[in-house]
Amino acid sequence: MDRRTLLRSLGGAGALALAGCLGGSGNGAATESDRYGDWFRNTDNFDGTVDRTGQDEVSVAVGASGNNGNLAFDPPAVRVSPGTTIVWDWTGDGGLHNVVEQQGAFESELRNSDEYTYERTFEEPGTVLYVCSPHRSQGMRGAVVVAEGGGSTEA
Repeated sequence: MDRRTLLRSLGGAGALALAGCLGGSGNGAATESDRYGDWFRNTDNFDGTVDRTGQDEVSVAVGASGNNGNLAFDPPAVRVSPGTTIVWDWTGDGGLHNVVEQQGAFESELRNSDEYTYERTFEEPGTVLYVCSPHRSQGMRGAVVVAEGGGSTEA
């Protein structure tokens, strides 16, 4: 084996080792992919699950900047402890918005006022997916992950 072949072999092995470090369940990426599937596929402000465990109340902006306008929830995905109240707080931007659980368990009114809020307390562990009905196809989607215990390896 000549020097060039040896270096190529080592370079390929190094790239595979690096790929192994970056991918897989160790960094939370596979966990989020498994949890959400393609739910956030066209949500341009989704950058991982924001950890807010241990807080009694968490605010999510409705009509935040994203998805080519003010058509986003911010943060789009949040991890909380059981008993946490999520308060969706309308910005007044982006037109009429609402918050609708994917299976219909809850639904806010359609509003465009910056004085409107909607809240819900999450008691049971699990993942709750929701959308803004008028802007679902533009990527206005969100998730609440209710998890026992504290801390998260997710972003």
